[in-house]
Amino acid sequence: MKKLAEDFYARDTLTVAKELLGKYLVRVTAGLPLTVRITETEAYIGRLDKACHAYGYKRTARTETLFAPPGTAYIYLIYGMYHCLNFVTEAENEPAAVLIRAGEVLSPSDLDPISIRRFGCEARQMSIYQRKNFLNGPGKLCKGLELTKAQNGISLTGDTLYVLDAGEEPHKVHVSKRVGIDYAEEAVDFPWRFYL
Repeated sequence: MKKLAEDFYARDTLTVAKELLGKYLVRVTAGLPLTVRITETEAYIGRLDKACHAYGYKRTARTETLFAPPGTAYIYLIYGMYHCLNFVTEAENEPAAVLIRAGEVLSPSDLDPISIRRFGCEARQMSIYQRKNFLNGPGKLCKGLELTKAQNGISLTGDTLYVLDAGEEPHKVHVSKRVGIDYAEEAVDFPWRFYL
């Protein structure tokens, strides 16, 4: 499998958001690589999107990472408790990113390390509810992969957090409006959520 390079991210954000589906997100923590298949993404484009933190090129301490080179991890905290992982896209200083909303574990060897991070128990001890809601949200994904603001700004071309292309072409990509952005006026209706 090939690691995605910066030029993959240095493209149109909607294209990147769709093409990330089916790719493998790898997080190396405590020397252990944890891998999930990306199953849901959302696009955010600052120049025209009122749901983007850097709408209208708004530059703050929080949004500075959105202006970084493509292929940079943008991780922020929402509601004071959930981390969200985004991949910076397009050209440097053009604030745009793809939110990684959900993933699925493919290797049985990754189940226990991720479930311990998510729920404090091994996979066999998870309830039906916990299994159903394992990594189906951006905060859940970050918790399972032990991602926090400490990883904000790292390169996705390094050895700590990266994406592999397994050559998978999704049979069907679903498109819908994004989730949880009721404040974003006309941007609420942008069909910028993609999922398998």
